[in-house]
Amino acid sequence: MSERSESGGEDAARGATRRDDPLGELAELLLDNPWVNQALQVAFGARERASAAGASALRNLNLPTAADVDRLERRLRAVSERLEQVEDSLDEVGRELASLRRRLDERATEPSSQG
Repeated sequence: MSERSESGGEDAARGATRRDDPLGELAELLLDNPWVNQALQVAFGARERASAAGASALRNLNLPTAADVDRLERRLRAVSERLEQVEDSLDEVGRELASLRRRLDERATEPSSQG
């Protein structure tokens, strides 16, 4: 297959997609535009710098950032899960202890078979 026919096939597929999806066509045109592409890069860069400046300001005020709160939330969930495991283990130990006490009580009340 020649290079020309391959690109023609791609153009045909791209044209079919554009006719089927006008929103996709608009997005493609915007992204292909160097001015729009540069504006998006500048906007995203500004957003990142603003986010970093906000986090720095919060830390300077000794306040937690959203990332700090998320990290704390994950740690609290981990501690909560471990605590639930400890509670389950204590419940099991309590049941076993109650069972042993019942056995001891039963043996203490049984008539002596040595007699």
